[in-house]
Amino acid sequence: MGYVEDLRDKKQGQGRPRWRARYRDPSGRERSKSFARKVDAERFLVGIEDAKLRGAYIDPAAGRVPFSEWAERWARTTATLRPSTRKDYATLLKNQVLPAFGDMTLVAIDALAVREWVAELVADGLSAKRARKAHQVLSQILASAVDGGRLPRNVAEGIKLPKVQRKEMHFLTAAQVEALAEAIAPPNGTLIRVAGYTGLRPCEFVALKVGRLDLLRGTVRVAEAAPEVAGHLEWGGVKTHEARTVRLPRSLAEELGAYLAGRPTGRDELVFTAPRGGPLRESKFVPGRFKPAIGAANQAIAQLDQDGRRGCPDRRGTSVAGPG
Repeated sequence: MGYVEDLRDKKQGQGRPRWRARYRDPSGRERSKSFARKVDAERFLVGIEDAKLRGAYIDPAAGRVPFSEWAERWARTTATLRPSTRKDYATLLKNQVLPAFGDMTLVAIDALAVREWVAELVADGLSAKRARKAHQVLSQILASAVDGGRLPRNVAEGIKLPKVQRKEMHFLTAAQVEALAEAIAPPNGTLIRVAGYTGLRPCEFVALKVGRLDLLRGTVRVAEAAPEVAGHLEWGGVKTHEARTVRLPRSLAEELGAYLAGRPTGRDELVFTAPRGGPLRESKFVPGRFKPAIGAANQAIAQLDQDGRRGCPDRRGTSVAGPG
């Protein structure tokens, strides 16, 4: 059992600890820690004895590893994650986490420091969503330190995080989809209709292969994705819970059949390609084709509205929103 040593009768400078908790670790080595209050020293000893009985004792010196050093080790363990996720984690680590904790040791980080950091992120203008993700990165690093026997607990757990205000989703009407499909440079109108009527993400229709289409049944199987990360397409499957079969309207299935006529139709051929062949790239398609089409579609819709006010029996619609 440990004991508390009274330092008040010893020559101590002003502000020096007045009590010292002494104990032996599981290996029998004597250790000590000083406190300003006796009650804190006693509570510390109770915690030490409890940890020893549960086999959860952590050597206090084990946590004196620089956070930046441990974060580097943790980053190497993310190799199995999706490239886009790894890049996002690396960005958060570099820009939000390391500037705050990089010069500290693991054991020096406490719950109050984490709460203050999260509050500062939001106060400095970082969105609640990004602040929560930055906290997630910090928490994963500290959790790995717990698993590695460096810390007794993860002080980032249980921290109150800012609430994310969900943005209202904007869905195009059929008239808006058609206006956009008609405005974009051929033959991308089919792509616009597929995206508009199926809800496929850009990284999903970029990777869509002919073999995933069943035009007779009017279905498309979404199982691959190719997100663009740092200028490179990262080919792979979608997340397990996101693989799905999507119904195609009959008119769209027929349009796809006509679109594929005269094109390579091997099962592994891409349905949609760049103008000169090869896969589409969002970084080029959006500014080069999509955004100009939005402007043209909005002008066409505005003209229809104006004609409608003049009594023309034509359709009306609201403007097409750009990518969020």
